[in-house]
Amino acid sequence: MQPLSLLAPLGQTKIYLYAKHVDMRKSFDGLHALIQSEFKRDVRSGDLFLFLNRRLDRMKLMHWDRDGLLIVYKRLEQGTFQRPLCPADADHVVMDATDLTLLLSGIELTSVKRRRRYSFDPALPAPLEPSGS
Repeated sequence: MQPLSLLAPLGQTKIYLYAKHVDMRKSFDGLHALIQSEFKRDVRSGDLFLFLNRRLDRMKLMHWDRDGLLIVYKRLEQGTFQRPLCPADADHVVMDATDLTLLLSGIELTSVKRRRRYSFDPALPAPLEPSGS
């Protein structure tokens, strides 16, 4: 039997990883203040916010859950998380559910190559063309 995953229903949820190290003693108020000041986002938007410590062996995930804030805290017993590459002037990295799964699974992010896929952009509506089957 597979364990339940909190990540399964993410779908189109935006996931933001803070680009700097965070003191893991920060809790609800401290992380909420970082989201407001650094991400310039409203935590109630439904987005997920990730924070890593200096040693990269601990991660906090913050999310608004209908009626309050939720923090999930993961401590690795061995090994480290790999921080995705981001521009030097950026304060965060935008990820998707697949990126988060790879990060949590310990997969070397630089060795992963994504194959080209269709991506729907609502700003550019285009008719769907039948594929040759």
